[in-house]
Amino acid sequence: MSLRDNCAVMKQSDPHGNPLWNTTTESSSGTATVSYGFMNDTGNFVLKSSSNDPPVWETFNFPTDTLLPGQVWDAGKEINSRMSESNFTKGRFQLRLLPDGNLVLNTRDLATDFAYGVYYETGTNNPPDNVGKQVVYSESGDMYVLREDGSQFDLIIQPGTLVSTKDYYQRATLNYNGVLTWYSYPRASTIGSGVDWSEIQSEPDNICNRIASYGGDFDSGACGYNSICNIDDNQKPVCKCPPNYSLMDPTDIIGSCEPDFKLDVCEKFEYGVNSKYELIQLKNTNWPSGDYARLNTSSEEECKNSCLNDCFCAAVIFSGSGCWKKKPPLSNGRHGGWEPSTAWLKVGLGNATSYPNNPPGEVKYKNSVVTTGVLGGSISINFILITAIVLIIFFKHKRMQSRGYKDHKRGSLLEHDRVHKFSYRKLESAANGFKEEIGRGSFGVVYKGTITTGVNSVTVAVKKLDRTFMGADKEFTAEVNAIGLTHHKNLVRFIGYCKEEDKRLLVYEYMPNGTVADYLFGDSRPSWLARIHIAQGVARGLLYLHEECTTQIIHCDIKPQNILVDDHYNARISDFGLAKLLVLNQSQTNTAVRGTKGYVAPEWFKNKPVSMKVDVYSFGVLLLEIVCCRRCVRMEQSADERAILTDWAFDCYQSGMLDSLVNDDMEALNDWPRLERFVKVGLWCIQEDPNLRPTMQRVNQMLDGVAEVPDPPCQTSFSAIVQV
Repeated sequence: MSLRDNCAVMKQSDPHGNPLWNTTTESSSGTATVSYGFMNDTGNFVLKSSSNDPPVWETFNFPTDTLLPGQVWDAGKEINSRMSESNFTKGRFQLRLLPDGNLVLNTRDLATDFAYGVYYETGTNNPPDNVGKQVVYSESGDMYVLREDGSQFDLIIQPGTLVSTKDYYQRATLNYNGVLTWYSYPRASTIGSGVDWSEIQSEPDNICNRIASYGGDFDSGACGYNSICNIDDNQKPVCKCPPNYSLMDPTDIIGSCEPDFKLDVCEKFEYGVNSKYELIQLKNTNWPSGDYARLNTSSEEECKNSCLNDCFCAAVIFSGSGCWKKKPPLSNGRHGGWEPSTAWLKVGLGNATSYPNNPPGEVKYKNSVVTTGVLGGSISINFILITAIVLIIFFKHKRMQSRGYKDHKRGSLLEHDRVHKFSYRKLESAANGFKEEIGRGSFGVVYKGTITTGVNSVTVAVKKLDRTFMGADKEFTAEVNAIGLTHHKNLVRFIGYCKEEDKRLLVYEYMPNGTVADYLFGDSRPSWLARIHIAQGVARGLLYLHEECTTQIIHCDIKPQNILVDDHYNARISDFGLAKLLVLNQSQTNTAVRGTKGYVAPEWFKNKPVSMKVDVYSFGVLLLEIVCCRRCVRMEQSADERAILTDWAFDCYQSGMLDSLVNDDMEALNDWPRLERFVKVGLWCIQEDPNLRPTMQRVNQMLDGVAEVPDPPCQTSFSAIVQV
């Protein structure tokens, strides 16, 4: 906060520099003056003009996702969930005290802010002459809706859950998953004692069931479209994509899912037996919304076949009272023992994978029209049908031998259970004798190849590792399988490997647009927005490797040559996990220097343990390269002050010459707040002391504009700097 002409200028801006909110307050005589601000014991930050006047501005009047004891708000106010645990932008769920006095939880449309149907309500809009007028979170820890006549509708109703605010800190938070939860924390506990916030109560107790049956017919539900909501062992909602569907945004765990197969185009669809699809049985699963047709049939087979042969049908529910067909996208998905329905999900033929809660033998259902046809008709027709069945079984067996690989919509090979082990002969043939070299790096040489699975041919990149990777077979296999478990839109998809004698090869999806080095340092400079997209993609991919995947992975060689560009110009990190293969069973090393000149963190040269912060350093160098569209070292300018980009960037920032740093790139200069932010983040990342570098989670928050970026310190002095 700064005080300018006695006016408070606390404000927050989006990544484009546009103001989101500020504390400037108008009074009858103009802008209100502010003399001081303070945080009181309740957690309310207050700005005042004098001790005798009411507050000019206070945080309690502008709640985000949390309420604190002592907070009161009137009808018309709301709090909103965040998007995720680490994304603090406004999410899909709201707690609102409506003008009619009813306190409700509802979902909202992210684009239009339209409020969908409620999934929890207090009913305090009745009787009409005594409705709710305020939500009160008293300093004693009780929370209630205060009615017009002064009576209370208690919100904390579970016996024995109310605790003293003298002994416990308390809060009520609308979590990113849509559940309103009251928490307490013992005041006597000290930081680092291992004590965490305890739940007092939550509403609703089963959002998966409540949101689908109580409201939200026009919304996706507790989870995104095509997703399924379940309640885990801790009674928390968990969203999962059904078989053969993947998250559209891997970082949004409650977001929408998209099919891994191509859906029908109805105008080109000929009604009849459809051999392109099969049905997967999902027990205790339903999408209550989205019915577009009902068949009055007592036959489950007729119900299934009707969906298989209907291009509008994405799933079907059958019960003794009828058959309900669901149109895409599927909404309000839910799964659990409390859900009596069994769903049949339509997926591409040959792509079906088992669902965790289905026993073996109850996964797939294929079109049975052909089978029933064999029982009648002429001998010649039966012969043709039997021949067709034999061919279908033969080709299906071939597909099973290929272990479930399929042609993804981006042209990549995916596998649902584990990575594929290839023979050396298979990969040598796929890469045409390793003749077409497409890349070379510190880990080996990369060749272009084509793998054929059934009727599909998919282009891949085959990396032949050098002999440095010789090691214990079990460790090598364990590591490549760990790499195979990674799945993020900013990582190159790992497909499989070969391990025969001294031969070690890795197979990845092929990226046709080359590397970020080609993209940045080519003849034409990419647009500023395109470079922002690349930088944020790399940051998100590194965050996933460091904190979100099953096994923590330190890359150790982040550079533009190891970042590939896909068909949609998304950044895709390659060669992740190879550093750990290089030094098996070690997450830290103080032996030989890894990495590439210009991107290597200083601790490599100081015989110090290496941590995730080496990737942060390399990312900082890469970020400055992306901002400036030039290489980090220019040997032809060895005597020039601009030869080393990191030094020059700091000099330009300190002297206010960012226009020189970006070579008068007007797109970047017109986005000055973000340009300055990105440069500052890069300078923080390249601090010599690893402890001063931010984590990749913090880097993402700063790049996205949801966390402040302090002025970076001088690179030669670290004694008095607070860690980011």
